[in-house]
Amino acid sequence: MVLTVASGEVISHIADSRDTHAGAAAGTAGAAAATAEAAAAGSGALRFVQVSDSHIGFQGPANTDVAGSFTEAINQVNSLGFRPDFVMHSGDLTHLSTAGQFDQVKQMMSGMKTDRVLTVPGEHDSIGDAGRAYRQTFGKGTLGDGWYSFDTHGVHFIALVNTLSLEKLGHLGNEQVDFVRKDLAGLSSDTPVVVFSHIPLFAMYPRWGWSTDDALKVIALLRRFSSVTCLNGHVHQLFSKTEGNITFHSATTTAYPLPKPGRAPAPTPQVVPARQLKDALGIRSVGYRQGDRELAVKDQRLA
Repeated sequence: MVLTVASGEVISHIADSRDTHAGAAAGTAGAAAATAEAAAAGSGALRFVQVSDSHIGFQGPANTDVAGSFTEAINQVNSLGFRPDFVMHSGDLTHLSTAGQFDQVKQMMSGMKTDRVLTVPGEHDSIGDAGRAYRQTFGKGTLGDGWYSFDTHGVHFIALVNTLSLEKLGHLGNEQVDFVRKDLAGLSSDTPVVVFSHIPLFAMYPRWGWSTDDALKVIALLRRFSSVTCLNGHVHQLFSKTEGNITFHSATTTAYPLPKPGRAPAPTPQVVPARQLKDALGIRSVGYRQGDRELAVKDQRLA
């Protein structure tokens, strides 16, 4: 999905509308996204990429070569026609959080043509050690259990960790909510804010754990901002939802598809015909030009 950030509203463009909930607005949004992206290309704008759920180490019929498909995703990032300011991996970098898997995914991402690679952890990156191995590899300069924030090109970014206290739903905890409160306190309400997390911050499908039990505490802090975009992984499929000034975008995966909410007994890896697998996988890229009014969103499949 390409996100083109442009001060204020969110416009969503999906390259293939079969897996989006953008509905009738997709055509208009697509034209706006293309226009915004073209304008960004020559303006020194911020542009970044989101990849998610590479699950390095997974072995199963849903994808017998997750390292190969992640390599294809990296090659697609490197072939976008611009150098992203950063690439965000929104969690489940690994499948079993072993040292070898963390080393492998870190080495693979070093091949991305970008100024820096950022991450948030997924629950698969925290198996058995509360995320210690993840933080040793990817947590330098972060706070608490791995959260952080930064500013660039007039946009404020927050990276959250909601995968460490899982009973059923994602969970942030009071310490992290306090971090967000203090982090946002000095910002003007017209500052565009982008929030990364692994598990959705909205109630996409709580029965499967596709929600965060205390997310409303953070959402309340974000209500005063005119433009807020929350980007997550975890669900392995495209989904968009807007609530007032806040738009949520779930990303697809580079590993294997999961069923749509409620269409299977559980969110287990789905086997699809080999020639259709890449249709379910993809990347998301983002651009921002100060002074624009829209955040344009576009998804690109690996196919």
